[in-house]
Amino acid sequence: MGRHGRACRLLAGNSSTSPIPLSRGKRRASSTGTPLPCPAVDLWGSCSWYGLRTVKVGTSGSSCVPTGSPITRVLQVFVTAFKNRNVKLSENPSELMQINQDEASAVEILHRTEGFRCLDKAAVDTGKTGAWSLCSITQVEETKIILRMVPIFLSAILGYIPVPLILNFTVQQGNTMDTRLGSIHISPATLFVIPTVFQMVILVVYDRFIVPFLRKLTGYVGGITHLQRIGIGFLSATVATGIAALVEIKRKKVAEDNGLMDATSGIPISVFWLTVQFFLLGIVDVTSFVGLLEFFYSEASMGMKSIGSSIFYCILGVSAWLGSLLIQLANQVTRHSDGTGGWLDGTNLNRGKLDRFYGLLAVLELVSLLIYMFFARRYIYRNDQKVVVDEDNKIPSERAINVI
Repeated sequence: MGRHGRACRLLAGNSSTSPIPLSRGKRRASSTGTPLPCPAVDLWGSCSWYGLRTVKVGTSGSSCVPTGSPITRVLQVFVTAFKNRNVKLSENPSELMQINQDEASAVEILHRTEGFRCLDKAAVDTGKTGAWSLCSITQVEETKIILRMVPIFLSAILGYIPVPLILNFTVQQGNTMDTRLGSIHISPATLFVIPTVFQMVILVVYDRFIVPFLRKLTGYVGGITHLQRIGIGFLSATVATGIAALVEIKRKKVAEDNGLMDATSGIPISVFWLTVQFFLLGIVDVTSFVGLLEFFYSEASMGMKSIGSSIFYCILGVSAWLGSLLIQLANQVTRHSDGTGGWLDGTNLNRGKLDRFYGLLAVLELVSLLIYMFFARRYIYRNDQKVVVDEDNKIPSERAINVI
C-alpha cells in the first residue's frame, strides 16, 4: 500500500474524479549511460497528463449540481477582470454581482474578502452579459482561494523532486551490495517492499497514537495543522537525501577498500543500510502526500474540490520532469571537455559521483523547505481547524489559530 493507493482512496471519497492507480516502471539508461528515473517520468509524468485531462471534466461535488469546469470559471474571472481593468471598483460589496437564486442551492456562497482587489472588477456590472463579461463575487472568491494556495503548490513541486530519484537510484545501489538476509538472497527490485511496510506501520502508529496525543495538546482535530504535517514530510525528505549521500559515501569506501571499484555486485556491505532512507520516505508518504490532499480539500470551495486530484498529480508529474532535467544538467555541468566524467555518466556507480548528486539534492531540498516555511507561515486558513469539542460544555472551541 504505497502513497498512490492511499491517495486514490482519499480522493475517491472527496472528489468526483477517479484517479488511476500507479505502478512502478522499469529502469532505463540514457544514450550516455545516465540512469534516468523512469518510474518517475513514465508514471508520475503520466499522472500529470491524467491530471490535466481530469481538470476538463470537473464537477462541483457529489452533492451539488454540476456548474461546469472549475478551470473555465477561473479563466472567466481573469478574462473579465482584464476587460474591466479600467473600471472603478466600488467600495460597497453589495454593488458587486451576487450569485443568482437559481445557483444559490447548487454552489457554496462566498463573500468578498480582502486581497487580489483587481479580480473584484470581474464582478462589476458594466451592462454587458455573459459568462466571459460578468462574474459573480462567489466565482471571484473561488479564484482567490486557488491563488492563495499556489505558493504552497509551487514549493511542493520542489520538495517532491528528490523522492522518485532516491527510489530509483537506491535499486541500482542495491544491485552492487550484499543482498543476503541469512541464507536468503533478496532481489534489489524487492526493496520497494521496505518503504511500503514502513508506510503501513507509520500510518497505523500515526493515526492511532500520535494524532490522539497531539489532539489533546493542540486542540486540532488532526493533531497538527495541514501545513505543519506537510512541512514534517519535507523535513523528512531533506534528512533522507542527506542520509542517502552518507550511505553512498560508505558504500564507495567499502568498494575501494576491497578493490571492487569495477565490480557490479558483491560489495561487502549489507543492502539494509538503505532502509533508513526508506523509512524517512515512508514518513514523507504519511505526512506531506496525504497532508497536501487534506489541505486542498479543507480549503477549496465546494465548486473547486473536484480538481484536487488533478492538481496533486500535476505536482508529482512536474516534480518528476524537473528531476530528470536536474540529472541532465548535473551531467552537462560536470562533464569534461572530452565528453566524459559526468557525475552520473556510465553504468558503474563506483566510478560515478552519485554521492555528490545526493548532496546536491539535499541542498535543493533544504532550500525548498525554507521556501515552503516562508509561504506556510504567511498562509491564513479559510476554515477553522481547531474544532475539537470541549469536554466540559460539549461545544466546539471558539478559539482558532489561523496561521502556523
